[in-house]
Amino acid sequence: MSQGSPGDWSPLEPTSGPSAPPNPFVHELHLSRLQKVKFYFLGALLAPIRVLLAFIVLFLLWPFAWLQVAGLTEEELQEPLTGWRKTVCHNGVLGLSRLLFFLLGFLRIRVRGQRASRLQAPVLVAAPHSTFFDPIVLLPCDLPKVVSRAENLSVPVIGALLRFNQAILVSRHDPASRRRVVEEVRRRATSGGKWPQVLFFPEGTCSNKKALLKFKPGVPVQPILIRYPNSLDTTSWAWRGPGVLKVLWLTAAQPCSIVDVEFLPVYHPSPEESRDPTLYANNVQRVMAQALGIPATECEFVGSLPVIVVGRLKVALEPQLWELGKVLRKAGLSPGYVDTGAEPGRSRMISREEFARQLQLSDPQTVAGAFSFFQKDANGLVDFRDVALALAALDGGRDLEELTLLAFELFAEEQGEGTSHLLYRDGFSTILHLLLGSPRPAAATLHAELCQAGPCQGLSLCQFQDFALRDPLHGKLFSTYLRPSQPPNASSPGSPAALANGTVHAPKQKGD
Repeated sequence: MSQGSPGDWSPLEPTSGPSAPPNPFVHELHLSRLQKVKFYFLGALLAPIRVLLAFIVLFLLWPFAWLQVAGLTEEELQEPLTGWRKTVCHNGVLGLSRLLFFLLGFLRIRVRGQRASRLQAPVLVAAPHSTFFDPIVLLPCDLPKVVSRAENLSVPVIGALLRFNQAILVSRHDPASRRRVVEEVRRRATSGGKWPQVLFFPEGTCSNKKALLKFKPGVPVQPILIRYPNSLDTTSWAWRGPGVLKVLWLTAAQPCSIVDVEFLPVYHPSPEESRDPTLYANNVQRVMAQALGIPATECEFVGSLPVIVVGRLKVALEPQLWELGKVLRKAGLSPGYVDTGAEPGRSRMISREEFARQLQLSDPQTVAGAFSFFQKDANGLVDFRDVALALAALDGGRDLEELTLLAFELFAEEQGEGTSHLLYRDGFSTILHLLLGSPRPAAATLHAELCQAGPCQGLSLCQFQDFALRDPLHGKLFSTYLRPSQPPNASSPGSPAALANGTVHAPKQKGD
């Protein structure tokens, strides 16, 4: 692999400088020597006792959660609970939950503003969602109903608490599930105060508090801000940063942690916002970002993949191509020496064993890791054209014009015998997914837009290279991700986040 290939860098490096947009998926915890001594001491003395007591209280919550729903049918759970179950179990869970957070070191919950009634604001949205401690916001809200991932039902105790809460469950991988969630939120929100308020974190994932991720479309809301104004940020649990156990241990080692919960005025949509839920959600996001003093960003999660919007395209902040480069580099493989032998325009499906032979890999763990980066068919085989294009991009020996020509030749299809080749939706989506980490549905949508100007449903070589090399925005994107020279970090001109914000220009390179 050539020096400075795309596998050697990542835009997820810490940002710096006045023009660098914040990266909400990265959190780095820097401790001075004195702070390390303090945390080692308190971590050995205070944290074990706190964590142990907190887990005891967590398991004490289970009987109250179980009692509220015991013996009730699914139909009965579709309506709000009343009577002794509501009084006894609700107050028991509320009191024990406050004790749990107190034992973890959250000695103070400071509340500002006035929580609206369920008639004034049936839905609450809380942000920024930066840690698994954020459910503490439920306490000053009197345990509203929540929106949570369906997968959490299988987590011990947490699943029981979600059933107790009559939570609205969503699967991130099922579009139909999301539609059902919207319908259920609307049903409860329009119940005339019959249901308690619904609270959710519209960002959908944890960030580092430095920017607000793009909101999902919602309904009329009261925004709630969450802040952790502590001298050292031990609570952030971002996509790239300290793990669960480290965050838990360091927070429990703090003598005292403080959380601020601020209720903003209820946001009433304008007629235009009522017609356009996306506009409404973006405006709510902007109001919350301004109140927090942080920027709103176009970053979001698509499934488990963090992406950023650049022009009309969603691209991964860290494409799997770079991770593949790290795996191959660690194995001592130079992609330039691999004879791929892929046939242009014709797929050749290969097994893991053939993949290992072709790349001259012998270590089973390395083979499994590298093979996992490619999309497999029902038989567990991958298209060798995908492998050939990935290796060519990682090699760095081609300029962008040569690389895009190779991509077109590999995936373009012949219209008819003796006619020219065109790049159709599936091939276009595969190229963008491999090289830029773009989600395939987003790439397919862009392909349809690019084809609208012509009579065909495919792109010619000239059209594809106009898009990839000469488009004012997307050309810079390809240059940033794939140029063979040393790429910049996230704070330098040409990083994907900077391109998305339109604040800088990527430098030219050979082939542009």
